[in-house]
Amino acid sequence: MVRVKKMNESFFAKLHKDLTTTGELIRARQEEKEGILQEFNEESKRFFFGKISERALASSVKKTNKELMRLDKHIRENITRLRKIAERVEALASAQAPVKYRATLSGISGGPKKKKMAKKKTTKKKTTKKKAKKKK
Repeated sequence: MVRVKKMNESFFAKLHKDLTTTGELIRARQEEKEGILQEFNEESKRFFFGKISERALASSVKKTNKELMRLDKHIRENITRLRKIAERVEALASAQAPVKYRATLSGISGGPKKKKMAKKKTTKKKTTKKKAKKKK
């Protein structure tokens, strides 16, 4: 009987959905980061024109850096997650490699090769001699 390997489409659809969702999360975090940078830029302009104090700007710097670090961490985590999902998709796609068949006058030939059972080699155990104890 000839067998053709079929792709698990529901699993592939789930992986595709995860890829899309994770990509959107990364984009959303990048847009959020861009917004924070623009907000800080406006704040620094306000300081430059004397609208806010240096102390207020210093507080804003601390808050902005903390938020940027948080966003960068989320982006890195999502990139790692995306990479793992992509590896699973690649493995699933690689499993779909075509098996070569040929039609002949006597029927269909080819297909997956049956693996031969490897014979186990028996190893001889070495006998060890016990050392004689020294007499006192």
